[in-house]
Amino acid sequence: MTDLKDTPAILSARRVLTTEANAILEMVKHLPESFSDVVELILNTTGRVIISGVGKSGHIGRKISATLASTGTPSYFVHASEASHGDLGMITDQDIVVLISNSGETQELRDILLHTRRFNIPLIGMSSKGNSTLLQSADYKLTLPDLPEACAIGMAPTTSTTLTLAMGDALAVAVMEARGFDSDDFLKNHPGGKLGAQLSRVSELMHKGEKVPTVGADTPMPDVLLSMTSKGFGITGVVKDGALIGVISDGDLRRHMGNLMEKTAAEIASIDPVTVTPDLFAAKALAILNARKISVLMVVDEAKRPIGIVHIHDLLRAGVA
Repeated sequence: MTDLKDTPAILSARRVLTTEANAILEMVKHLPESFSDVVELILNTTGRVIISGVGKSGHIGRKISATLASTGTPSYFVHASEASHGDLGMITDQDIVVLISNSGETQELRDILLHTRRFNIPLIGMSSKGNSTLLQSADYKLTLPDLPEACAIGMAPTTSTTLTLAMGDALAVAVMEARGFDSDDFLKNHPGGKLGAQLSRVSELMHKGEKVPTVGADTPMPDVLLSMTSKGFGITGVVKDGALIGVISDGDLRRHMGNLMEKTAAEIASIDPVTVTPDLFAAKALAILNARKISVLMVVDEAKRPIGIVHIHDLLRAGVA
């Protein structure tokens, strides 16, 4: 890493980052006693996790809600002001409510708080003030360390919002792991963009059926060349008794140019080639292609029967890289 000159801006950045990093480490040492209970509550609810906050706490709340939703916990954010004008009807007695307020005295949250008390809806409070109205009213208290903000005047929400976000992430991941939420589940909620491409399977991107170039082990090389040319992958699989025993690539052809046309496919093929299964992540297939410095992989089933072929260009077009 390049050493940066200690300009005022660099010194300021280092001070802020150190302050916030130390605050998170402090929270690691003093996690709220009710943290595990909150995880169990979320796991057992039949409704959704409703999150609300005002100002910067609201922005952080939206992110926490989005993280929960993307990792298997139905959740959405309710704007506190809109809640007071009809959106309280979005919160049912099957739900859980998380209210976020650094001071614990945010007036805009009052109506949601009273709504949870009136209808016996579990309330989780997240605040740095243990004696605040919010935490005194909450069924579950996620108390954050009460530490100085990182800004020079000690007032702009910096350390407090970082702690809130980190607590939300810790909660979401703990629930996710307790659910056994895995990469397949994650893909269902992230089908688009680069992440969706990286989590896709080889089976989704491979060519199959008549597009898969294969020849029998005893096939004469003139016919092998026709197969390779017609399929357009620069490679063909060599099959014996239904199973893939080798592949013939352009490199194999060059190595046997002397008497190529007198040979059979089995005599020219590279035996026991690198293959992949259809359930392999596309990103892993790309890593194999790069590591082996090849451009094509044959896809086989459990019996080593060729069922597909995947080219590096297919992966790149899909956005796997």
